[in-house]
Amino acid sequence: MNISGCGKEMLPLNIVGGESSAPGEWPWQVSLQINGNAHCGGSLITDFWVLTAAHCFQMPLETSAYTIYLGAYQLSDLQNPETESRTAEKIIVHPDFTNEGSSGDIALVKLGNPVNFTTSIRPVRLPSEAVRLSEGTLCWATGWGSVEENVPLAAPKTLQKVEVALIDNGQCETMYQSDAASTLSYSHIQEDMICAGYQEGKKDSCQGDSGGPLLCKWNGVWLQLGITSWGNGCAMANYPGVYTRVQHYQSWLQQYVPGLQYSEGEENFSSKKKIASEIHGHRKPEDSVH
Repeated sequence: MNISGCGKEMLPLNIVGGESSAPGEWPWQVSLQINGNAHCGGSLITDFWVLTAAHCFQMPLETSAYTIYLGAYQLSDLQNPETESRTAEKIIVHPDFTNEGSSGDIALVKLGNPVNFTTSIRPVRLPSEAVRLSEGTLCWATGWGSVEENVPLAAPKTLQKVEVALIDNGQCETMYQSDAASTLSYSHIQEDMICAGYQEGKKDSCQGDSGGPLLCKWNGVWLQLGITSWGNGCAMANYPGVYTRVQHYQSWLQQYVPGLQYSEGEENFSSKKKIASEIHGHRKPEDSVH
């Protein structure tokens, strides 16, 4: 699953350097398809709502073109009885989003009909604003995206996962600015973004994983910290994947989605950490509602 694109372009992402998931391991993962073609990932956050990336949608929106598959494991087997499909009733794109790599890369999809929760279809919990994750915390990104740049996931297209380490925003910005060819005078990494990966690259999300979740375990519960957003190339050294920071948009999400599940408590948490040498030496105005 590589969150980066090619060259200097900011591209939507897939999973690179990952492995196949087990059936039902990530029951909130959804496949967002347009006119029958897999387009983006997403996550179920209630029985009616899916969280994904704004850059998965082009304007003007054609809501009727989108189908959401829930409980899917292998995209070549969407007729599996564990899998359900829903039409999109409404798509809400955050108004701050302008283009890939910008702030506001977050969107909501309301399903045409609610889903019943099963062992294969369940909502993910979101982190409260109080949760703080330490640099080096190991998290997982999931999706059906490319396994290498321009190399699509082969049939039966089994859901992939990759373990990545959280990287401090300042360190991530330094990595992106370190390119001698970069003449950008603005910051790449905004406050509503979070980075995850390794300075040496090799593991990342890439084209096709966009909109899917970045998940971290806390007190035995999976929390969705990020949304696969953008990157520079696929699993390239010094260009970790960049994700939309879900906590930054808690108030925005609550405007539209009743009954959201948030983590409780104010504990800081840190999963197993990579040693420092591995970490450092490795996007509330009016909304567009359709």
